Amino acid sequence: MSLPADHFSTSPSRPANKSQNPIQSVFSIPPKWLHMYGDFITKNSHQVSQIESALRSLTYIIPGRFRDAEIASETLHSSIQLLSLYHDAVLRGAITRIPALASKIPGPHTRYTRFWTAKSRIYRRIALLLQIVQYTELLWEMAAKRKGERVRWRVIIILEVIKAVCRLLLMRVTNSRPLVTPALPERDPIPPDVDQNDGDVLKELMGEEVPVEPAKATHEKEWTMPRTGSSLPSLPNPGDISSYLMGRVLTADDIKPAAKLLNTLSRPGQTAEILHILSPLVYAIALSKSKDKKSWTPWIIGLSLEYAARQLRDKGLRSTALENEEWGKRYWAAGWWTMRGAFYEHVTKGMIAGVRRRMPSLVSGIMEDYEYLWENYYFSTSA
Repeated sequence: MSLPADHFSTSPSRPANKSQNPIQSVFSIPPKWLHMYGDFITKNSHQVSQIESALRSLTYIIPGRFRDAEIASETLHSSIQLLSLYHDAVLRGAITRIPALASKIPGPHTRYTRFWTAKSRIYRRIALLLQIVQYTELLWEMAAKRKGERVRWRVIIILEVIKAVCRLLLMRVTNSRPLVTPALPERDPIPPDVDQNDGDVLKELMGEEVPVEPAKATHEKEWTMPRTGSSLPSLPNPGDISSYLMGRVLTADDIKPAAKLLNTLSRPGQTAEILHILSPLVYAIALSKSKDKKSWTPWIIGLSLEYAARQLRDKGLRSTALENEEWGKRYWAAGWWTMRGAFYEHVTKGMIAGVRRRMPSLVSGIMEDYEYLWENYYFSTSA
C-alpha cells in the first residue's frame, strides 16, 4: 500500500546536528582557550620570560624546600619547565611572522635544530621526549624514593635507558652527527625594543586596530621604489655606522647549509659519541650495584668512559664551530663529577661544609638544603 505524497512533506524535519550535539561546542572551547593563551604569550613574551625566570629562581632559593615539601616544590619546578617548553613552541611560530626578527640571522645551534625539527618528525618527537624526561627526572626519583631504595634505583636506570635510547636514535636520524644540547631549538627572545617596534604587526595578526605612529626620522625611514614596490633598508644613524655594518657581516657558518653545521662522524668519532651517551647509564648501574656510596669504583668507571670519549672525539680542522661549542658545554658539564659519588663524599662534602659555616644563616640554610639534595638524589647532579 503506497503512502500519500503529502505524508513526506508534512512530517516534521529533524533538528540540526548543532542543536542536538552540544558536546561538539564543548570540545571546541579548549582549542579556543589555547589560541587565546598563545596570543597572550606572543604579545607579552618579554614579560612572560621574566615571570618564568622569577618563578624558577623562587623554587631554587626557598629555604627548607627539599626536606619539608620536596615533591611539591619539584612539581612546581618541573611544571614551570614544561610550561616554558610550550611557550618556546608558541614563540617560535610567532617570531617567524615578525619581520624585524624573521630577517635576523639565527645562531648555528638554532639553525641546526630548526632544520632537523622541520625536516624530521621523528627527530622532533624524540627530542621532545628527551627534553620532557630531563625536566621531570628528579621528580620521578623523588616519588620512587618513597617506595624504597630498590624502586628508586629501578626508576633511575629506566630513565637513563630512555635518555640513552633517545640520544642514540637522534644520532641515527641525523646520519651519525654529534648530539647538541638541547636537542630542540632554544627560545629566540623578543627584546623590549623589538616588542615596541613590532607591536603593530602582532596587533594586525590578532585582528586589532593599528594606531597611527608619529613620523620617523629621516634615517629611520624605508624608501619604497615606485615601479617595483620593493623597499630599500633605512640608512644608519650617522653616529652608529660601525655597529650597523657589523650587524650585517656574514660569517662562513651563516651561509653554510644547516645540515653542514655538524659533520658526519668518523668511526672513532662515533665511538666517542656512543661512549658519551652510555656513560651516565653505566655509572647509574654501577652505583646501584655498589653497597657503599663511598666506593670509588662506580665513580672511576663513569669518569673513565667520559675521558675515553674526549680522547676519541674528532679534532683538528674538520671540527666545526658548533661542534666545538657543544664539546665546550660538555667540558663544563664534566664539573658535576666533583659532586657525585665517592669524590663528593671524600672531598667536596667537607669543602662545602667549611664554606657553609662561614656564611650568614640564610645562605647557610639554603646550602644545607642543597647538601641534603646532593646526598640523597642521583639526578640532582646529573648533567
